[in-house]
Amino acid sequence: MKPTILIIEDNEQNMYMLNYLLTNSDFKVLQAFNGVDGLQLAHDHHPDIILLDIQLPDMDGYEICVKLRYNGLPKDTSIIAVTSYAMGGDKEKAIEAGADGYIEKPINPETFVNQMKSIINSK
Repeated sequence: MKPTILIIEDNEQNMYMLNYLLTNSDFKVLQAFNGVDGLQLAHDHHPDIILLDIQLPDMDGYEICVKLRYNGLPKDTSIIAVTSYAMGGDKEKAIEAGADGYIEKPINPETFVNQMKSIINSK
């Protein structure tokens, strides 16, 4: 069975790129363009990895991360925070909210898929 990755990202270009890279590398991809839909998809499908944009229109990624982590998401689901606004303390704040890792935009297509495979293989 293909590993499942849920992408919660409001930018269509970023979503397209991530979806393209992952589907061409034999991952099943679920897409949500806002936090509410992302929470629902996470609880309905229990993905292996959640790629969570920190800057979303309806609620920020930190709030979503807390809700995911403390409202029934399986403990082995990896949450990876993704942001283009890498400021001092952002990584720590994401980890405190329940994220397992942190990736800065722009995403490097040459290393991104291997990062996702490494997360899957570490489970």
